[in-house]
Amino acid sequence: MARSDRPSDTPPPVAPPRLWTAAEANQRLSELAELLPRLRAWAARLAEVHDERERLASFWGSEADAEDQPDHELKSRLDAEWKHLSHRLDEAIGALRAEGIEVKDLASGLVDFYAMESGELVYLCWQHGEASVEYYHTLTGGFRSRRPLPGVSKGPSVRTQTQEQP
Repeated sequence: MARSDRPSDTPPPVAPPRLWTAAEANQRLSELAELLPRLRAWAARLAEVHDERERLASFWGSEADAEDQPDHELKSRLDAEWKHLSHRLDEAIGALRAEGIEVKDLASGLVDFYAMESGELVYLCWQHGEASVEYYHTLTGGFRSRRPLPGVSKGPSVRTQTQEQP
């Protein structure tokens, strides 16, 4: 049996996140702009399924899973849909996280990319509707503490560009 230098109760080391440049992050924005509404739709449907499952559980109580109760087929379909959507959402968010992309707020489309700025690990910060990644903040900061990236001139948001077109 091989001896391990790591105590058995110590979790395996976590790989450092991928670090992004603003240019690399900007290349991913069109894909994220397409993905985020799909993730929001899945999350919204999950909320609906959750509410319906809760309603059934409240109505049927301990009999909610009984095979002979009239809503058994509905409950089974809702349980399967819950499992399927939860898995898809977790998988999509996990794939982004594995790339060093953090979805901070699905409803507003707030996304952060790990990056280095002036020797400090930070998040490049982008919100759906912005034309490009133009801001960053510390890992403990957040949206309200974001600052413009050095050397990046602020461009119009996608919303502004859309409104300006005749």
